[in-house]
Amino acid sequence: MTKTALITGITGQDGSYLAEFLLEQGYNVVGMVRRSSTVTFGRIEHIQDRITLAHGDLLDQTSLIDIMREHQPDEIYNLAAQSFVPVSWGQPVLTGEFTALGVTRMLEAMRKAAPEARFYQASSSEMFGKVREVPQRESTPFYPRSPYGVAKVYGHWITVNYRESYGLFACSGILFNHESPRRGLEFVTRKVTHGVAQIKLGLAQDLHLGNLDSRRDWGYAGDYVKAMWLMLQQDEPDDYVVGTGETHSVRELCQVAFDHVGLDWEQYVVSDPKFYRPAEVDLLVSDPSKARARLGWRPQVSFEELIRMMVDADLALLRQSM
Repeated sequence: MTKTALITGITGQDGSYLAEFLLEQGYNVVGMVRRSSTVTFGRIEHIQDRITLAHGDLLDQTSLIDIMREHQPDEIYNLAAQSFVPVSWGQPVLTGEFTALGVTRMLEAMRKAAPEARFYQASSSEMFGKVREVPQRESTPFYPRSPYGVAKVYGHWITVNYRESYGLFACSGILFNHESPRRGLEFVTRKVTHGVAQIKLGLAQDLHLGNLDSRRDWGYAGDYVKAMWLMLQQDEPDDYVVGTGETHSVRELCQVAFDHVGLDWEQYVVSDPKFYRPAEVDLLVSDPSKARARLGWRPQVSFEELIRMMVDADLALLRQSM
């Protein structure tokens, strides 16, 4: 019997990789998209004829119930959110509506229309914020440092509450930073790789960045979507930290990216206070030992391979438009 998966946020980085992976596994894939003039399908263009798109909105409870009633998904992946931390400072209320209350609306819709389905909630390492311990594991207390982080904590705990109160199969994946050529240009990894490609091709002179000492646990999004799927294949629902367990600084990111095109990063990178965060998070580094032990999951793509892959993709993208 063919399984059906519903993905919110299917047009995003993670949604597009997850849709590809589930199609390979033989799933029917239903992607929820908002009725808006600004929806871009670039990341899923190559698979659009193999998936079903359904109109719904995390702000509209009725639309969520209707989608679940119509498609009766076996698995639900809630990846939609206002996901850029700096924007959450400018739009804290909207971030809460989507990223926090949107999860409750999804769980309520599932409870009413598809209670046998399995639910994945995209939690985030930003929930740890001002970290209580290093590295961070499933039991580490949360101390979010942005409206986005706060909203994700709500989404995480409401998922736990629905699991424990209603017996729903609902899991949270606490994913550390995961990147790819499909990452938005506003994120620092992509800002760097795209900037490097521009400089290499003579389209820019320098690259302005924030705190070069900021460190993150960066992995490849294509690896991480497999962990999401594995969580929903277990006998019991649970929460898992997903990451590489190692950190790299923005400085290292620049070194690898510029090295790949034969340039000296120090000649081009400018540290600009304009790009510093109002409240920077501390050392975010995962302890993914539970995911390794129980799910058998490990990242396949190294940090260096990831950054080189992204630089190559940006070079190709820019050459197309030259």
